[in-house]
Amino acid sequence: MSRTRQMRRHARKMRRNGLQPMVVINGDEPFPDLAAVVLGRLLWRYRSELAPFNLMATLALGGAVLHITHAWWWPYLLGVTTVAAWLLAMFGDRLGLALRSERLYGAALVMSAGGWIAAVTALGIAFQPLPQVLVGGGLLLAMPWWAHRRRRAKVRVDRQIAAWPEIAQSIGLPGSRAQSAVVDVWGWRARFALARGQTIQDVVAKVPAIESALGTFRGAVRVLPTRDDKANRFELRVLDTDPHADAIPWPGPSVSSISEPIDLGPFEDATSARVLLLRRHGLIGGVAGSGKSGGINVLMGNLSACRDVVIWAIDLKRGMELQPWASCIDRLATTPEQARALLRDALAVLEARAASLATLGRRVWEPSPDAPALVIVIDEYAELSDDATESASDTDSIARRGRAVAVTLVAATQRPTQKAMGKGAVRSQMDVRVSFRVRERKDVDLILGQGMLNAGWHAHTLNAPGKFLLSAPEHDVPRRGRAYLLTDEAVADAASRHHGIRPVLDEVSRTAIEEAHAGVQLRTASEPVTAETAEGTNRPDAVLWAMLAGAPDEGTPVSHLITGTGMSRPWIYQRLRELAEADRVTQVSRGRWRAAAEHAE
Repeated sequence: MSRTRQMRRHARKMRRNGLQPMVVINGDEPFPDLAAVVLGRLLWRYRSELAPFNLMATLALGGAVLHITHAWWWPYLLGVTTVAAWLLAMFGDRLGLALRSERLYGAALVMSAGGWIAAVTALGIAFQPLPQVLVGGGLLLAMPWWAHRRRRAKVRVDRQIAAWPEIAQSIGLPGSRAQSAVVDVWGWRARFALARGQTIQDVVAKVPAIESALGTFRGAVRVLPTRDDKANRFELRVLDTDPHADAIPWPGPSVSSISEPIDLGPFEDATSARVLLLRRHGLIGGVAGSGKSGGINVLMGNLSACRDVVIWAIDLKRGMELQPWASCIDRLATTPEQARALLRDALAVLEARAASLATLGRRVWEPSPDAPALVIVIDEYAELSDDATESASDTDSIARRGRAVAVTLVAATQRPTQKAMGKGAVRSQMDVRVSFRVRERKDVDLILGQGMLNAGWHAHTLNAPGKFLLSAPEHDVPRRGRAYLLTDEAVADAASRHHGIRPVLDEVSRTAIEEAHAGVQLRTASEPVTAETAEGTNRPDAVLWAMLAGAPDEGTPVSHLITGTGMSRPWIYQRLRELAEADRVTQVSRGRWRAAAEHAE
């Protein structure tokens, strides 16, 4: 092979790597010396590593020129340097220096460089020991630069991006080109333009080949549509390490109101998977052992911290999953009969709130501690729908009409088939979908919606418990997240801390439930219950008063009151507080109550 052909081949290789040859090659002009070309290529390739030496050379040249031309500038240079260093230390995060150590390093570098060039401007480059200070100080300050993880990652990414034309040719995507690249906490992402006729589906099919070409671990590459949703663009996400390889402890509740988005766990780019549940129903799906129970625990931990939410729950596994949260749950149904009663009462609440809003001329129920939203959490929804057609009809009605009145359903099931979800419109009303790992590809569309598998929502590839995909109006791009882990101790601690702030249902809702139970028009729940009105009725208020009025001198334990009325602990304490304010009951000792002497039997 002739020398000219070798030079041309070398130039083509440089262009594929994003470099430019030093001169244009043609048959009439000699190619420049090969050593100069290699040197130039090495200087360009290692420009990041050589940056400290380039800076030292620039400072030496600039200081020498300033000393000759503007030696009297040194006080101004020192003042500008001091201000610049202060601004960098205080506001460097706006320039991409996210860590405090990075901002302090930048400020120290600016102050050192500015102070040295001010000294050279005043005294001259030959003044001793300024040259030694430049070399020694420059090498010392260069060490953090050379060791910085993000800088090294950026260099590696730049080299991979420069090699993309050759990679694209080898994997069957010729003509695609990189437009931008950003290094983040756990890897990097880049935006690419596709050649004419290529689509994002073509790129998705090439993911294994891309992983091989980039030298990543298996499962490290994600292909996502760009935010502008252009057909000839895609975003490539590459992980250096799997951020979800280990369980992530729950940091505590992320909300104090249902009107705030709940943090389910971090995405792979370290952002939070936050989703709003107010006026939205939710569906959680995944095979056994995929992490559904962990996701429900995260949801319960956040809902229990909200002062404007009443939680009802259905757990037909005899409360095995939700019983640890019982102190924060207003009603917990663990049998089919209790579940049917709970759903009937929820429907009564829905209709009563709708009537109240119509009377007041309002369109939506605004949650507050005095008028809380009602969230119904159903674990293993398929068990409920298999049990009774009546239950399926009630949940269907709640799903269709519950949004405006702040009555929300959150259902968890392994496979939300039409049979499992009933024959109604429950599944179609679920705006928030969370998919943990599924066994079969077709289950992706069952949980997340028709066509989601082809759009890149590959829940069947999730490879660890707790990993999920979140689909919601604000999350329309497939991004992997991992739900926080709540240990049994964390659940018990959260339930203990939050049960004291749990609200009770509003007067409109309580009255609707009481009327539904009694089957007759009753007075409002705010009226005091007397022994006379308790006779002949099984209202919870009446049963409570009868037990208090007939209590012995040492009082009746709260646990007995809960069992006798069938109501929750927060409901009992709310009633006891109301009766105590009216001087109708007295607390004999901790956890024991009885009617006041003048009202006792």
